Amino acid sequence: MSVVRGVASVGLVLGTLLCSAAPAWAGSVAESYGLTGFGTETRAGEGGAIVRVTTLAADGAGSLRAALRTRGPRVIIFEVGGVIDLGRRSLVLDEPFVTIAGQTAPAPGISLIRGGLEIKTHDVLMQHIRFRMGDAGLPRYTDPAFTKGWDVDVTTNGPQAYNIVIDHCSFAWGVDENMSISGPRYDGPGGTSHRVTLSNNIIAEGLMVSVHSKKEPHSKGTLIHDNVHDAAVIGNLYAHNDDRNPMFKGGATGVVVNNLIYDPGRIAISAGAAMGEWAGREPPAPPRIAVVGNHLIGGASTRLRAFIVANISRTFGEGPAEAYSVDNLLEFPGKTPPPEFGPLVSRLDAAPVWPADLVAQPASAVREVVLSQAGARPLERDAVDARIVAGVRENSGRIIDSQEEVGGYPPVPRVVVRQLDVPADGVTEWLRKMGDALMPH
Repeated sequence: MSVVRGVASVGLVLGTLLCSAAPAWAGSVAESYGLTGFGTETRAGEGGAIVRVTTLAADGAGSLRAALRTRGPRVIIFEVGGVIDLGRRSLVLDEPFVTIAGQTAPAPGISLIRGGLEIKTHDVLMQHIRFRMGDAGLPRYTDPAFTKGWDVDVTTNGPQAYNIVIDHCSFAWGVDENMSISGPRYDGPGGTSHRVTLSNNIIAEGLMVSVHSKKEPHSKGTLIHDNVHDAAVIGNLYAHNDDRNPMFKGGATGVVVNNLIYDPGRIAISAGAAMGEWAGREPPAPPRIAVVGNHLIGGASTRLRAFIVANISRTFGEGPAEAYSVDNLLEFPGKTPPPEFGPLVSRLDAAPVWPADLVAQPASAVREVVLSQAGARPLERDAVDARIVAGVRENSGRIIDSQEEVGGYPPVPRVVVRQLDVPADGVTEWLRKMGDALMPH
């Protein structure tokens, strides 16, 4: 086994700029759930109305879609467990101050298939939800029957998308990306998503030759779009995505900390603008990121030229990037690891941004922590997450073109119902304890 580590020490990051994080305040997500990152000062739906999801129907009274549309601060809880088939009609969240508490669902929890989610609002906490997007049986772009693409994913979008935490969720079979942070390209840092944290998720098996409208191979993990600032990617499992594990585009800032990246294809972490997209405009500043304490393991699909590379765009060309990198573990069984930095990536001497409450753990501890704790309902993993995690442990699996190659969509089980007695006071503590019960100890 060949291993390469960053040359600096973890201790250096602790003395970097900490002033970018807004101060936490009583009742914040960070205080209540022990989460770290950007945007965790939000209270999400704390103190709001209790909205109960009582059906697995894609819409109508008691549905998740109806709960997301409800106005005002709210805590969404689930009195049903099973599979919600969105039927290619993705969800939209544009009403702020919401907690989506998937930990409240009875086993097997909540899985959404054949659709994604667009978050266009602020102050959101979502935990313990599974998204299995897939191609929905549509002909792939190589098929003569292909007529129109379907670029399904889960994403934030726009300037009102801030103070968002997506934690302990599972994303698989995205056609565009699996889980991204996005918005308008040309409106500057104030015109797009910002202060968003993706933590402790499983982000896996983006579809390669599928139904993407660009008629090209895709398989992407996470895109941090142009000018997004203060994006935190912490403690996630990225598995079998060809690239964007994650990717930061022009002008973006953020941190990539303590993630396990398994079997990336062409690219692990990338950064930089696609310069042709800025033709005739003032190009954005290079993205500036901190990459700390991650563990990358090569697999059957892996063919990297470097651990951190500038944006590789087949159409629009590469843009420069700046990165601080320390204590990253590169493991390539039987092979020589690639270099740490590719061309056009400049090394920073300190983290350009850093959440005030984040302490990086050693890369050597990341593999077991992530494999045991990442994703929705770790003690009650569904067959998809269990297979992906087992594949990392066994050094098996590969990038796929369709969910049908790995067993297809989860079967729709009988509806499981559990009425919940919500306490009059202490709802946040009640939710935290329900989440803790789904975690290994």
